[in-house]
Amino acid sequence: MDLSTIITLVIIAAIAFYIAGIYNKLVTLKNRYQNGFAQIEVQLKRRYDLIPNLIETAKGYMKHESETLEAVVQARNEAASILKTAASDPSNTQAMGKLAGAEGALQSAMGKLNVVMEAYPDLKANQNMMQLSEELTSTENRVAFARQAFNDAVMGYNSYRQSFPPVVFATRFGHPSDAQLLEFDDSPQIQAAPKVSF
Repeated sequence: MDLSTIITLVIIAAIAFYIAGIYNKLVTLKNRYQNGFAQIEVQLKRRYDLIPNLIETAKGYMKHESETLEAVVQARNEAASILKTAASDPSNTQAMGKLAGAEGALQSAMGKLNVVMEAYPDLKANQNMMQLSEELTSTENRVAFARQAFNDAVMGYNSYRQSFPPVVFATRFGHPSDAQLLEFDDSPQIQAAPKVSF
């Protein structure tokens, strides 16, 4: 073998290792955001499991509020169903959008339930209700942290996938599109600053 053949083989090997590195990094980043979604799924299922207990406790006190209770149950069931679809493929942007919408509807129904519960001081003082409310609050915090970790992993994946040269190889390596962030409608609305005139 002459020197030019050896140099050519070394260059080809270096390029092959570089391309393999891109493939491996895409796989690693995709697995990271999929694992992040699995953490969200665990916490959402925990919340979905707590809601029926909360409803059962509230039923005894809120006999005239069955519409509110039914709305919470329906929103919970819808969100749980959509979560199964989203969990099967966290890269599906349509499923993630539906999950975000279902979670928004559930948050809205739970908010209405909390408003109605304010009219029942005996219910708020119930030990079981206080414990369930505390567990739900704790779970909401866990969901928020898991969602933040997931969205960070998605941003890392998308940034790497969109950069050059990975963008050239991503589709060929089975990464045809960016991952979807999971955004719930629970963030406070940014209000315009009040105008002050003198």
